[in-house]
Amino acid sequence: MNRYPQQITAGEAAALVNNGQTLCIGGGGAGHAIPDALLKAIGERYAREQSPAGLTILHPCGLGDSDQLGLNHLAQPGLARRVIGGFFGNAPKMVALTQANQIEAYNFPQGVLSHLMRATAGGEKGLLTKTGLHTFVDPQLEGGKVNEKAVEDLVSRVDILGEPHLFFKTHPVDVALIRGTSLDKHGNLSMEGEVASFAMLSEAQAARVNGGIVIAQVQALRPDRCTPAIQVKVPGALIDYVVVEPEQPMTYLTPYDASLISKEGAIASEEQLQLSGIKRIISRRAALELFPGAFVNLGYGMSDGVPIVARQAGVFGQLTFLIEQGPLGGIPTTGLNFGAMHQPDAILDDGYQFDFFHGGGLDLAFLGFAQVDQYGNVNSSKFGGKLTGCGGFIDISQHSKKVVFCGGFAARSVVETGEQGIRITDPGSFKKFVSRVEQVTFSGSYALEKGQEILYLTERALFTLTAGGLELIEIAPGADLQTDILDAMDFRPRISSQLKTMDAAVFAAAKPYLANFNQ
Repeated sequence: MNRYPQQITAGEAAALVNNGQTLCIGGGGAGHAIPDALLKAIGERYAREQSPAGLTILHPCGLGDSDQLGLNHLAQPGLARRVIGGFFGNAPKMVALTQANQIEAYNFPQGVLSHLMRATAGGEKGLLTKTGLHTFVDPQLEGGKVNEKAVEDLVSRVDILGEPHLFFKTHPVDVALIRGTSLDKHGNLSMEGEVASFAMLSEAQAARVNGGIVIAQVQALRPDRCTPAIQVKVPGALIDYVVVEPEQPMTYLTPYDASLISKEGAIASEEQLQLSGIKRIISRRAALELFPGAFVNLGYGMSDGVPIVARQAGVFGQLTFLIEQGPLGGIPTTGLNFGAMHQPDAILDDGYQFDFFHGGGLDLAFLGFAQVDQYGNVNSSKFGGKLTGCGGFIDISQHSKKVVFCGGFAARSVVETGEQGIRITDPGSFKKFVSRVEQVTFSGSYALEKGQEILYLTERALFTLTAGGLELIEIAPGADLQTDILDAMDFRPRISSQLKTMDAAVFAAAKPYLANFNQ
């Protein structure tokens, strides 16, 4: 019989982490399967004892509530020596340490880090991939180094069969912090109440093959239950310690919602069907790119309105939406809760989801942007003194057949919208279409080389990527070409000889009509 994981308190778990160790943290987003009680206890121990210190922290997906929780618990000077993460936007306290050069910070694509966990569990020296080429992750640009204190090269360029690849080093894991819903009578961990499973198994395996320990946070022990073997997410044989948190919520925002884990769960609110302002325009125009049978990914922010339009048009069932955290086939959540799905068909480990993404399985991706330059490059990771990180953006944008970048034309602009089009009363104080982006999260030239179709969509203009740079192909009714578009850009795009006005249906009050579908 396997030894049952030892039950301990969160404080006792924190005492097991030693100075200088490598700590891997499961979960992501705003409390999505994040072992927050364990992170809080480690932070509290460090505040008392100045230990554990000098940690290397690995987190494939972002962790935090944009305030105090998640990775923010560990954002104390001296606690971490190095942080390697996929996304930092939810952890402002860790960003502050990064910008103050108090830690070594690296940002790599979420999918790469998820696959790197599998490589670590397999005893490999690293991960070989094309994902990240020609972006800030590529050592020919920045090598994923976020600040001046990050000087060690953790990724290198190599040629395989005459083609460039990136090689990411693995990092042996000493302590894996994972989360699930319950442990059964044999200590097996299941995730029946979690909105995503992420890379929990790979992270646990990575720690055990290195002689490290695995600490699981769960909501309950179930000594009356023997979980069917096929439903076990992490075998009890891999888990050393368990901390029970009966009040563990599904996410930081959601104590419990059956619709986030089951096709049978009722959606409590129809709030997500409400779109207004420029988000409504962008979402409705973006949805015109949808077609029956498409596999579709959505980014956080402006583009998460696309499935709302699909529902309003009555064509949602003809599409398959997928998000990088693992859910598939449901209705993506919006706002800070992004990363879960209402009524999903399935929830996959994120590594398997990224296998499909990297392999070119996505037909369409709708992603946000902070900056676009004359070469078609996009920056969504570091701009204007703000660090968010790339998350799954690079994994998705580099491998989707077609990408539609969605965002407001300029920051802090004031745009009135109506059925007749738009009226711009304030052009904005910050240009998004710039001569050169501050950081390359997406490479226009590489997209052309790969044969991808790329669109840049705003409330007042639609551009496409050509060998000659951006070309303006549509303009919103009510927008002035010179004043509202060209004068608000740092470069002059090509203008199509067949420049069109955006479809009037985008602005209409009526139910959206998507021409590619039988509605």
